[in-house]
Amino acid sequence: MAQVEATTERIIAADAETVFDTLADYTGTRRKLLPEHFSEYEVREGGDGEGTLVHWKLQATSKRVRDCLLEVTEPTDGQLVEKDRNSSMVTTWTVTPAGEGKSKAVVTTVWNGAGGIGGFFERTFAPKGLGRIYDTVLENLAKEVE
Repeated sequence: MAQVEATTERIIAADAETVFDTLADYTGTRRKLLPEHFSEYEVREGGDGEGTLVHWKLQATSKRVRDCLLEVTEPTDGQLVEKDRNSSMVTTWTVTPAGEGKSKAVVTTVWNGAGGIGGFFERTFAPKGLGRIYDTVLENLAKEVE
């Protein structure tokens, strides 16, 4: 099993604190940022960053649906980490200043991929597909805060 990684980033015309607070607001704005690939969204504990437990289904392809139950931590300033209790998937959101009134938002997801030929295709195509999904989330985030 090889680790699979997908990373997407965007410069957003809003300060880092505003962008981070918007991402960390699981009971409010986070749901609005998610495209049609996400369903059954439900905050089960907390709702604002650290200590949040949130559920959703992520449909990456027509046949691939992940049932995610994510524990949210904030290990450092400007960082949200979502660890899936149902798999090896970990998504890290990092927001840093990027000049006057701007910030850089980076989202990286890693997980243990399948072995064999299926794993080859997963390592080849899954990062691109997940990258497109999270690019849409970052686009929606920019629209929300700019």
